[in-house]
Amino acid sequence: MVNCQGQDKFAHAYQIVTLGQEFAQLSIEPADLGPFERRPGEVLLGRDLRSRHLIHLEGARLVRANEIELAKIGTSWQVIGVDTSSRPVLRRALPRPLRRRVKPGRVVDWADVEPFVAHVPTARLQIPFRKLRRLHPAKLADLVEAASHEEGEEIIRAVGEDRELEADVFEELDTEHQLEFLSSRSDEDAARLLSAMAPDDAVDLLTELDQDRRLPILQQVAPVAQRKLRTLLSYNPETAGGLMNPDFVAVPATSTVQAALDAVKSSACAPEAAGVVFVTGDDGRLVGTALAVELLRAGPSDNVSTATRADPATLPPDADIHEVVRTMTDFNLAVAPVVDDDGHMLGQITVDDVLELLLPAGWRRQYGMASAEHGREALH
Repeated sequence: MVNCQGQDKFAHAYQIVTLGQEFAQLSIEPADLGPFERRPGEVLLGRDLRSRHLIHLEGARLVRANEIELAKIGTSWQVIGVDTSSRPVLRRALPRPLRRRVKPGRVVDWADVEPFVAHVPTARLQIPFRKLRRLHPAKLADLVEAASHEEGEEIIRAVGEDRELEADVFEELDTEHQLEFLSSRSDEDAARLLSAMAPDDAVDLLTELDQDRRLPILQQVAPVAQRKLRTLLSYNPETAGGLMNPDFVAVPATSTVQAALDAVKSSACAPEAAGVVFVTGDDGRLVGTALAVELLRAGPSDNVSTATRADPATLPPDADIHEVVRTMTDFNLAVAPVVDDDGHMLGQITVDDVLELLLPAGWRRQYGMASAEHGREALH
């Protein structure tokens, strides 16, 4: 696209003889140029991408395309990178004679960035899911929190191709952003998302919803997940019962090591929640714990007791956060079992759940987890 006397004209790439920062030389007279019409899905570099955020995949952060670098490769012009420094902005603000004194800044390889395209008229594209899935859910959450609302929505829509990854990203978002992106969803869609989240994270989000949405959404959550959420809702959120995850791996004390390992493999628990196998007696009471690594070191046909630590430290569901922290610290526990008055397993608390409760609100942004260069623009 060429702007000629205030009108948008179309020029083919092969008609460009020279392309510089200040001008472009064409092999055709301006009067012979035809009118420009945007084609479906077409992205204009200067109008749609320059001075806008891009995702730097290598650094998992947002950068701004203050200038887009082109190069002639063979017979075609190709985008090779973006200048993310403030120097292009300074250059454009200076009088024309002084602009050449401003040297280019840091250029990021175009292959390492991904633009947002939802704002592009007639755009039919979105951020490629295959690229985003390479990033850890926590990194994706950081990007969402650092982006504008529309950019965050675009990231979430892209990861939504994988329901499990979408749930993982929501678990990593702070409460403010969870509520922001859940507000535009239907009760059915919100219930589907909560069903895919870890029960303890899902119930935390559920309790933050407005009262008039809470029950309708809960009633549409999948039956198995709904039972877990209703159980967790009966506990104070800052007690062991409110912190625990009701999903865990348990086997009878009569099991073999191989049976215990098979239980770990078939479990739907998250990896951090499946690292400990809880061993129960004939009456179903907790009698010991076995670390997955200790099971791997034992013989497959050995009884699970060979890898079991007897008389584990446990927590009652009404234990407050101070007792939880003290117990996990004293016994060096990454995972702490929560049991009822009869010693039956109710759930487990992982150390990350404790840390999340103890850290101050907004700690990611405060300690630089989100992009400091390009912070959140606005909440809508």
